[in-house]
Amino acid sequence: MLKLSLGPVLWFWSRQTVLDFYANAADWPVDTVYLGETVCARRRELKLADWLEIAGVLKDAGKQVVLSTQTLIESEADLRLLRRICSQQDYLIEANDQSALQLASTNSLPFVTGPGLNIYNVATLKVLAKLGLKGWSLPVELGRETLIELIAELRAEGLDLPAEVFAWGFLPLAWSSRCFTARHYNLPKDNCEFRCLQHPDGLELRSREAQELFRLNGTSTLSGARYDLLRELPDMVAMGVDTVRLSPEHQGMAEVVQRFDQVRRGEIPYSDPLTVREAPPCNGYWYGQPGMDQRA
Repeated sequence: MLKLSLGPVLWFWSRQTVLDFYANAADWPVDTVYLGETVCARRRELKLADWLEIAGVLKDAGKQVVLSTQTLIESEADLRLLRRICSQQDYLIEANDQSALQLASTNSLPFVTGPGLNIYNVATLKVLAKLGLKGWSLPVELGRETLIELIAELRAEGLDLPAEVFAWGFLPLAWSSRCFTARHYNLPKDNCEFRCLQHPDGLELRSREAQELFRLNGTSTLSGARYDLLRELPDMVAMGVDTVRLSPEHQGMAEVVQRFDQVRRGEIPYSDPLTVREAPPCNGYWYGQPGMDQRA
């Protein structure tokens, strides 16, 4: 059966909000849970020890736990934390930059790759497989035609590398050394007053025509429309996708997980739309179109 994963929390939430979220997630029908801070090193509501404690609870609940690494490494302090993550042997890691790839391979630590890594061909996957790759995520800007080709080539090469597809949530598009949320409030990055806490699902950025273009999230920029591939699940099963990723949001995730679980089990028609608050849907990248487009 198609697996469901819960991606790392991309937003900055309070400590108690995070703890409550994962306490609830322990009972959700997801197979894999990604844990850790992937966006900004200044988000210190939880330490590594806290993430490992959450990991233990989720593991006891029957989930596969993966520790996610920061996407943009900017300092020696970031590297020290990354070294600590890559020195443990209890959990897979999700490598989100080249530093994590190097440390994981050096420490003989199995890893998977996140959607932020540029994996566009089987040659790259073959190199990573030799370093310890156990699974990979399709970059969010790629679509079904590319994925079909990659899966076919992997099978021809005899490589068993499960593919994961980002299927729900605001698409992580770019990362920067600048903090756009701090800039919005005319604050320096190093004294941002943690304003991201005021925007648990990002800060909306609209065009002059009031179109939702992006969501600002500290040093990362996400899509303004919410990616939704619920109706494409049967297509993914047919092509051999192993896992679909659901990106956490501040509200409504229990409903999202339930609906994806029902569709993958064939309990409800896959064409039933999933209606959630605030953001318009999009699926353009999946069909080789502009990402913000919604194909009926």
